[in-house]
Amino acid sequence: MKNRLKVLRAERDWTQADLANALDVSRQTINAIEKGKFDPSLPLAFKAARLFSMQIEEIFISEETSWSVPIKRVAEVVSGEVCPVGKSS
Repeated sequence: MKNRLKVLRAERDWTQADLANALDVSRQTINAIEKGKFDPSLPLAFKAARLFSMQIEEIFISEETSWSVPIKRVAEVVSGEVCPVGKSS
């Protein structure tokens, strides 16, 4: 799973330890998530989304989905507002 944690963290001048403390996980967990070696649990993803005041889809994206897909479009598909290509309602 790809993610924007490192970028979001850097925008706030936070260290991995700062983010780990805010999310109540280890610095090693943050490092592994940022490097794509570990996918966060759903509760951890929700916690990160709340911390950054963002939707989960704005932070985390599956390997099958391209970052070039506008995030709003991904959010619409995930929420069921629009039907994904090739699928019918």
